[in-house]
Amino acid sequence: MVSPGPIAFSIMEYDIRWYGVLIGIGVILAVFLSYMRSNRYEIEQERILDIVIWVLPIGIVGARLYYVLFSWDYYMGDISKIINIRNGGLAIHGGIIAGALAAYFICKHYKLEILKVLDLFLPGVAIAQAIGRWGNFFNSEAHGGPTDLPWAILVNGEYVHPTFLYESIWCLALGIFLITFERKRLFSGQIACLYGILYSAERFFVEGLRTDSLMIGEFRQAQVISVCIILACLIIYTILYKRNKLLKEKNI
Repeated sequence: MVSPGPIAFSIMEYDIRWYGVLIGIGVILAVFLSYMRSNRYEIEQERILDIVIWVLPIGIVGARLYYVLFSWDYYMGDISKIINIRNGGLAIHGGIIAGALAAYFICKHYKLEILKVLDLFLPGVAIAQAIGRWGNFFNSEAHGGPTDLPWAILVNGEYVHPTFLYESIWCLALGIFLITFERKRLFSGQIACLYGILYSAERFFVEGLRTDSLMIGEFRQAQVISVCIILACLIIYTILYKRNKLLKEKNI
């Protein structure tokens, strides 16, 4: 499998890249899924767009700043490089952190429960990630090291691990699982915690195969933060589970 190139089509000599097209499709699908499922979480449908209008741009800015911060030697002193995201360079962890913070303040403003909002949106985020990861394929980036596996992709004359594909398949399965599981959820925040644990477990593994990892000293940044997210989500999950169990016992 070989990338056909990063350009999807051109409009009046302006190139439209697959990276942006796929991210756009992913966002639209994530919003649609959240809109259609909002009644399950007792959230008014009109609030979905109110949340997205703020969370989406802040999440994109957070994803870019996070990437630039850990690649500062390359971007230092060049504003044009920093603001040009058409060639890639968005870190999902930065986007999730910035987006979650934005969602927290928006929920306070509209008097919404942040855990319910996260439970509603994160399955769609996982599916959006599954679509958006294909942008890495068209850009011939975010791939792994050499391999002779039959599903390897050809990059710069060398067959390598299609790490974008591994993550895309996992995120698609994760999104479907979370949407299916939510009918059985026991407490607010359960879906969000499961997303954090399951996505981070996959990312830790896949990051070990990549050749372009952002680094914290000698450690791969994504692996470090994945471990932190797993531990944090396990702790939060346990607290929420025990609190829910205690409330049910009091109501018996």
